[in-house]
Amino acid sequence: MLLGALEAGGTKMVCAVGDETGTIYDRISIPTSTPEKNMPELTAYFQQYDIKALGIGTFGPADLHPASPTYGCITTTPKPGWQNFNLMGEFQKALHIPIGFDTDVNAAVLGEAVFGCMKDISTGIYITIGTGVGVGVMVNRQLLHGMLHPEGGHILLARNPADSYKGFCPYHENCLEGLAAGPAIEGRYGQKAVTLKDIPEVWELEAEYIAKALVNYILVLSPERIVLGGGVMHQEQLFPLIRQKTTAYLNGYLTTKQLEDMNNYIVPPSLNDNQGILGCLQLALDAL
Repeated sequence: MLLGALEAGGTKMVCAVGDETGTIYDRISIPTSTPEKNMPELTAYFQQYDIKALGIGTFGPADLHPASPTYGCITTTPKPGWQNFNLMGEFQKALHIPIGFDTDVNAAVLGEAVFGCMKDISTGIYITIGTGVGVGVMVNRQLLHGMLHPEGGHILLARNPADSYKGFCPYHENCLEGLAAGPAIEGRYGQKAVTLKDIPEVWELEAEYIAKALVNYILVLSPERIVLGGGVMHQEQLFPLIRQKTTAYLNGYLTTKQLEDMNNYIVPPSLNDNQGILGCLQLALDAL
């Protein structure tokens, strides 16, 4: 059975066709532009295939409540042209098939839960740290929505006293995204993160902010595993630093078997960057 998957990111739109086993048969990547440019490209791709359902994981904020009049819409995004855009509705008009709809990071955590490193747990979080920071949350094998959906990239952090960078988030001067996403690293040092790989102080500060955030997530959500993905986390030297600092900030307050095995608690994605697409396939299957 063919299923469609759309991982709609702020930088690129990844379209794929696969099946319920997680086999991916085809995919394309389209730079994110405007709805006027992107929607004909996206719908034309899926119209080539006899897909039975489509799963969409989108950048947000997005309305995930089926009873809401704006269900399926991207809402207050700063992405030009996409504010209050009915993404799900446009695909329904073009394809006339069931559609599953969630955030891109919830799709990623779902992919890991069904096909990857969260198969053996009931509560976990997936954090992407790249051009922005997003947090997907699974609680008792269910994706967390609540009032809207988790916006964990905007939790407020204690700033390092030596850090004079004001943050790039237009809403908060000291949120995780504003202090630790890729644009923050570039704004603080005047170079892209990839060129700073061999400068230890860059990654010490980055690990500090990420670890402070993880402590908050650990204390509030009690996850059994934390997956860290996104472009910034391709700097693999971050993982041991983050594990060490998270342990130090918890300061012995919690004692669990998970926290005693940090190498298997704070981990990279396990699905070769396919976690979002695989989660979208599962959203499509669930929509049937």
